[in-house]
Amino acid sequence: MLTEQNYKDGQVLLIDKPLQWTSFQVVNKLRWLIKQQFGIKKIKVGHAGTLDPLAEGLLVICTGKFTKRIQEFQGQSKEYTGTFKLGATTPSYDLETAIDETFPTDHISSQKILETSSHFIGEIAQFPPVFSALKKDGKRLYEYAREGEAVKINARKIHIHEFEITRIELPEVDFRVVCGKGTYIRSLAHDFGKKLESGAHLTALKRTKIGSFSLEDAMTITSFENQLSPKIKTTQNIVE
Repeated sequence: MLTEQNYKDGQVLLIDKPLQWTSFQVVNKLRWLIKQQFGIKKIKVGHAGTLDPLAEGLLVICTGKFTKRIQEFQGQSKEYTGTFKLGATTPSYDLETAIDETFPTDHISSQKILETSSHFIGEIAQFPPVFSALKKDGKRLYEYAREGEAVKINARKIHIHEFEITRIELPEVDFRVVCGKGTYIRSLAHDFGKKLESGAHLTALKRTKIGSFSLEDAMTITSFENQLSPKIKTTQNIVE
């Protein structure tokens, strides 16, 4: 069993983030559990790469002195699997917002989908979603979006190492993506739909790898809690 000093010296915790939890909530939950276990008032805990509430999968959590390595881990390649739904778009590019426009899909064949995927491999320009936590003039983009205020967003260069289509069952398309830092899979879904002369949005997303870290080696929040101490009473969704 790890000691208080182990956590202060630094640990990398691989957590399988559940749906509907924010990455911030996971960090706060683990911080609270560690503080409760050792009766301490302060411990540094942070995550190496945000996952949206509607995404699940691998979250790399760093404690103590290892929080200094967060940028190092954030810069590593990431692997995702998920599902695009063709024929419709949403303002957030995923299920956070309702469908705002529909498009025909009759012209889309499996072959066209496979051919289109090849256009998104390598270095590409990508516009981040307006519903994102990126800041412009000191304000989060999603704040502009929720207020209905138009804002100019500049494209960013990102790198997609692999883009594999794993299932086609229209209007759904499953995929696996290996990409570099700063890639928005929601934007990839939106751009993929446009390239098909239709529309698309993200309906499911799971992060499976960050660098050499794998979801297969991750534990649930409950498993971490039980491993830390079976004596701690479960407290759901603790946010400080």
